[in-house]
Amino acid sequence: MDIAVALYNSPYVTAYPWSSGFGTKYTNPGTAVTGDGWGVSFSPSGNDIAVAHVSSPYVTAYPWSSGFGTKYTNPGTAVAGNGYGVAFSPSGNDIAVAHTTAPYVTAYPWSSGFGTKYTNPGTAVTSIGYGVAFSPSGNDIAVAHVNSPYVTAYPWSSGFGTKYTNPGTAVTSIGLGVAFSRAVKLLLHSYRFRADDGSETAATWLDTLNTPITRDVDTSTRLRVLIDAESNPPPKGFQLEYRKKGGSTWTKVV
Repeated sequence: MDIAVALYNSPYVTAYPWSSGFGTKYTNPGTAVTGDGWGVSFSPSGNDIAVAHVSSPYVTAYPWSSGFGTKYTNPGTAVAGNGYGVAFSPSGNDIAVAHTTAPYVTAYPWSSGFGTKYTNPGTAVTSIGYGVAFSPSGNDIAVAHVNSPYVTAYPWSSGFGTKYTNPGTAVTSIGLGVAFSRAVKLLLHSYRFRADDGSETAATWLDTLNTPITRDVDTSTRLRVLIDAESNPPPKGFQLEYRKKGGSTWTKVV
């Protein structure tokens, strides 16, 4: 695990290993960020890092592998002004930058580098963008900005959709940052019981998928489960229980 900080002064971004504390600082990028760093983001895979900053090209990105790699080529269509915030989509397939000059937010496809800029939002952000975030599903994007309504959000599907209605109770001053809560999904998708009579591939299935079984006491039995996880959920325990045939009380299997 690593941690990165966008800095006001050179080298404008600094990164460290992280393991319940800061490790020894990584070497600065070989090709430096060009001005004051305001925002920094790792891609979901952890294989890339991007910095939003003052001075052209306003966003700079590098491969990441326990340190900065060779800088990626700048976007073909540049960000229009000083970059203040940057975010990768949860899929890692898109990147967005909040910045000082209209259209105040700019987004690109991402595949180990910047793709062709997406069309600007149909209804523009109203002023300087300071922060940008994708929802955990990747289906929405929001920008915190100067001027009412101070936060603006859009559906996202490889580009900006029609702007969502502003909040019914407005934000009361300049938006400097924005974040979505994490939509945690951790569900038991399916299960199937197996006899303890062979290898992982050859043991006998006891019944079809997602079907309860009845077994004699002290009979060795295998259980295969498929857990459906989304958005890097925190650890969660699943409790295995049994019930005697004809009974009504479930007992935990320790």
